[in-house]
Amino acid sequence: MNAKTLTQSFNFQSTTVRPTMQRTLMMSMIALSMGGMSVAAQAQTQQQTEIEQLRQEVQALRGLIEQQKVQNTQTANAIANVQRSSASPSPILKTAKGAEFNLYGNVRLDASYQVEGGAKDMPYNQINGVPLEGNNEQSDRLRSTLSATRLGLDFKSPVGEQDIKGKIEVDFLGGANLDNLRIRHAYLNYGSWLIGQTWSNFAIPDYMPETIDALAFVGGAVKRTPQVRYTTKFSPQTNLVVAAEDPKDSSISQRLPALTARLNHQFADNLNVSVRAMGHEKRVNSEEEMAWGVGVGAKYEVVPGTTLKADYYHVKGDSSFVSFTNKGVVAQANGDLIQSEFDSIMVGITQKFSDKVHGTLGYGYMSFDKDPDYIAATADKSTINKNLWQAWANLFYSPRKPLSFGLEYVYGEREAFGPALDKDTKQPISGRTGEDNRINAVAIYNF
Repeated sequence: MNAKTLTQSFNFQSTTVRPTMQRTLMMSMIALSMGGMSVAAQAQTQQQTEIEQLRQEVQALRGLIEQQKVQNTQTANAIANVQRSSASPSPILKTAKGAEFNLYGNVRLDASYQVEGGAKDMPYNQINGVPLEGNNEQSDRLRSTLSATRLGLDFKSPVGEQDIKGKIEVDFLGGANLDNLRIRHAYLNYGSWLIGQTWSNFAIPDYMPETIDALAFVGGAVKRTPQVRYTTKFSPQTNLVVAAEDPKDSSISQRLPALTARLNHQFADNLNVSVRAMGHEKRVNSEEEMAWGVGVGAKYEVVPGTTLKADYYHVKGDSSFVSFTNKGVVAQANGDLIQSEFDSIMVGITQKFSDKVHGTLGYGYMSFDKDPDYIAATADKSTINKNLWQAWANLFYSPRKPLSFGLEYVYGEREAFGPALDKDTKQPISGRTGEDNRINAVAIYNF
């Protein structure tokens, strides 16, 4: 075969093969295109399925969130209802003038079995006047009273940018037999000012160990006076309180109020201290003497549930603030005034055993200066004391919040500057000591 023939043969084959290859290639491209379209369709279908599943999951999560919100709201409402039901109600009442007020008080029964003690027919402390040994001693007596039952009213009303606040509180411990209505507190409070009757700024009960006895024990003071008081706050921990007070001293002719000052400071969350001072003119006829006194009190929480309290006084010439003292001032035959002077201290520890039970151990002591002129100026030496002391232990039980019961044992003695004398012969008919030996009990319903 020659070259020409080969060339023609190749050209013929090429002409014959090319359409076939083109058709085959076209068919392959069409198949590939159809396969790609099929894969794309499958991918799109799968993507739509996944999107739908995701949409369903989001919807389910949204439903869970809404359900949780409902549950949280129900829980919050339930907690609020419990808190409202457990909190003590504080009803707001209004007077005709628009002042808001709350009523409170208690019904209180006190009883005392007196092994040895005072002559007054009441179940409260009379340590400074208990009969001396061998002279009209009062033994084995039961006494009770509801005279310490209390009724109070707290109120407030807006005046300018502040509220004027006040309190009125009464009980039935007035009069000689302690069964007459008397004012305990009656005052108005506006800003830093207080006007009215409340606890003395000098003889405060804050640092007295707890007692059942409504009149407290040796070294304590439960004095309420009419006063004008101003408080200056230096810091959240420190303030100074100054006051002009009427101590209601019936032994003198009063022309000026007593001036008192009290500095309070909180050293830590568990330690409070108070330093106090007092000055007051004592006037008998035309003679005058200045009475004065200082006091220091402290309250210390040793550990949660265990609290120590202590209160100390040194006073000269006054018997109107601290309880159970000798007469503050006496006149000599020539008219000169002689002043009594004393130191007193009261300490105690209170232990909380549970939410329902707590108790206190306490001790009080009072010592009077042995001034021969003062003693000589007093006709009956058995009525003035050289020293007094009392020790007590009590336990309080509160089975439910409105109710409280207490039991207390107290023992104390007084030593007089002289024995009791026979009125006719002027001979001693007693010793110089008297005894206070009692068991006290109390039941209180608070409202």
